[in-house]
Amino acid sequence: MKKLTSILILSLAFVFTLGAQNKLPDKDWANFGRYKNANEQVSTRPVAVLMGDSITDGWARMDSTFFETYNLVGRGISGQVTSHMLVRFRRDVVDLHPKYVVILAGINDIARNNGKIELENTMGNIISMCEIAKANKIKPVLCTMVPADHIQWRPALTDAKDQVAALNALIKDYAAKNHLKVVDYTALMADETGGTRKDLSNDSVHPTLDGYKLMEAELLRVLGIKAK
Repeated sequence: MKKLTSILILSLAFVFTLGAQNKLPDKDWANFGRYKNANEQVSTRPVAVLMGDSITDGWARMDSTFFETYNLVGRGISGQVTSHMLVRFRRDVVDLHPKYVVILAGINDIARNNGKIELENTMGNIISMCEIAKANKIKPVLCTMVPADHIQWRPALTDAKDQVAALNALIKDYAAKNHLKVVDYTALMADETGGTRKDLSNDSVHPTLDGYKLMEAELLRVLGIKAK
């Protein structure tokens, strides 16, 4: 009887395992679906697509008038790392044929949202986005990160400020060597300790509306667009 029971349990386990293996995963890992409909509705060439994570995502939601006024398209997705952005870059940037793509990315890589990744590999993803853009006659514009001195959802990460500074240095170096425009949000928003000014962010990572307003003025300046 015990032997029969064991055989039955093993058989059921095999059936359940086989069923799980045969079930195809349907997760949209890079979240192509987020902007699918919006991309189809873009009828005029944008001046710039802003590619990024929750910082860009929140920006487009909090101040949509800025994007509409200057013919900018926001393509940020909360929580995404540079690997996600690289995968969806063709659909969310190239297919829209903008003059510029403004890339603000990296903080979620540092936060290990998708697992550990070395800074040089994060930079490699950013470089790949730049190369894809240039191959499609789109001018890449790089941004330094908001100068976070901590990451609220990763309290165990004690060297956030150092990692942000290191990745920003890689971004600036690559931009200088390749004659790319840089929007230096770090210099714009840093306090005396090297973190984000408390009047510009409630958590050191995500800007308040006042923070976004400063970023907007600097972005327009770097792109050579006269404020309206």
